[in-house]
Amino acid sequence: MIWFITNAVLAFALGVLAYYVFRVIRDKKNLELGKTEAQILIESAKKDAQKIKAGGELQAREIIEKSKSEVERDTRERQKEFSKVEKRLQAREENLDKKYESVERREMEITRKEREITAKDKVVIEKEKELDSIITEAKKRIEEVAGMTQEAAKKELINIIENEAKHDAAKKLKQIEDELHEKAESKAKDIIALAIQKYAGQYTSEKTISVVNLPNDEMKGRIIGREGRNIRSIESRTGVDIIIDDTPETVVVSSLNPIRREVARIALERLIADGRIHPTRIEEVVAEVENEIEKEIQKSGEEAVFDIGAHNMHPELVKLVGKLKYRTSFSQNILNHSLEVAFICGVIAGELGFNVKTARRVGLLHDIGKALDHEVEGSHVEIGEEVVRKYGEPPEVVEAVAKYHDPQPQSIWAILVQASDAISAARPGARREMYETYVKRIEEIERIASSFRGVEKCYAIQAGREVRVIVESGKVNDEEAVLLSNEIAKKIQREVAFPGQVKITVIREVRATAYAT
Repeated sequence: MIWFITNAVLAFALGVLAYYVFRVIRDKKNLELGKTEAQILIESAKKDAQKIKAGGELQAREIIEKSKSEVERDTRERQKEFSKVEKRLQAREENLDKKYESVERREMEITRKEREITAKDKVVIEKEKELDSIITEAKKRIEEVAGMTQEAAKKELINIIENEAKHDAAKKLKQIEDELHEKAESKAKDIIALAIQKYAGQYTSEKTISVVNLPNDEMKGRIIGREGRNIRSIESRTGVDIIIDDTPETVVVSSLNPIRREVARIALERLIADGRIHPTRIEEVVAEVENEIEKEIQKSGEEAVFDIGAHNMHPELVKLVGKLKYRTSFSQNILNHSLEVAFICGVIAGELGFNVKTARRVGLLHDIGKALDHEVEGSHVEIGEEVVRKYGEPPEVVEAVAKYHDPQPQSIWAILVQASDAISAARPGARREMYETYVKRIEEIERIASSFRGVEKCYAIQAGREVRVIVESGKVNDEEAVLLSNEIAKKIQREVAFPGQVKITVIREVRATAYAT
């Protein structure tokens, strides 16, 4: 057993020794192999280093050459710039030298003139002394020759000057009187225009409905008829709407055509008064009323034409003038408005020396298109122009009717109609507007006036025809106040619809306050 263990230990020791020897031999071979590879790497690195060195030297030489060329180029450019600057400096120096020489010459000239002036002053003083002595001597001789003292001569001279002044004043007064006479006619026209503007004629208001009063509510049933045949007959025959509601003893006739509405109203009143209400009777009464309205239209047209003295007017045109009696614009009866415009046109034309009859004729016919604008397509201006041309009116009438709505009409008749139409529409009581519309217009005018810089307060007065604007004196001067009034007027004209004209008055005042304690 011991032997076996001894052999095993010996075998193990021999194996360990053999393994150790093997590792030593292997490590030695690896070391030699590593040295060989290291030498190869070193040689390769040396070769690469030499190549890199050669390339770096080449690049360095290229960079140096490039830098040299750039430095030389920059040097040449700077030398050129220095040369230019040097030339400019030389030119400036030459200019300064010239200016300095000029200044020196001027100083010398001024010095010379000062010496001359000083010498002349001395001469003038001496001459003044001599003149004073001569004047004194002349006064004595004049007094001796004239036999008058100096005071008496002064009084005589004053009297002569006073008489001449009175004569000149009389001539000036005569000139002023002549100018006043020349301006009196223009002033009189302004006064007449102002009086016409303040004139308040008859005012007539019509709406799109007419009210017919009934004797009792039972009459409503008779108007309606069995199964509504009576009311249908009235509506189909007259072209209106009959409104029967809970309003006691009242029937409403509605239509945009005022002539049809008037026919229906009169026919209903006659049927109610007669008591016989049935389709046949309705036909008869409506036909009678239509004939009467036609005659009334013809009569109204003839009266209007006769009132203004317009002769040889076509009968159909006279009939259209009569139709204006049943037309309204802004609650203003158009026939009454046309007559008013005609008379105002005549007055202005007479004051200006134009034909009064022609002026009245264009004034009466200026809105003739409104008699047909609910039946014919187009604006009342276009329709009116076509109608007056069709019925043979003179060229000046045609041009006035066609152009009186233009912003800057060229025809004198169109200008007359435009001014007269504005006066008739803008005068107090001519047109009626809703209270809400009126208040809204006033508020809009005040809002526009308050929107400008420096405005402290503003008030719309005279139903919006004048605006008083109070500005802060520290922010708005007198010249700016004039511009402010024009700017406010332009903005109101651009943004607000109003009749007539609006006067803008800008008020600027300076207040000084102090306290005594």
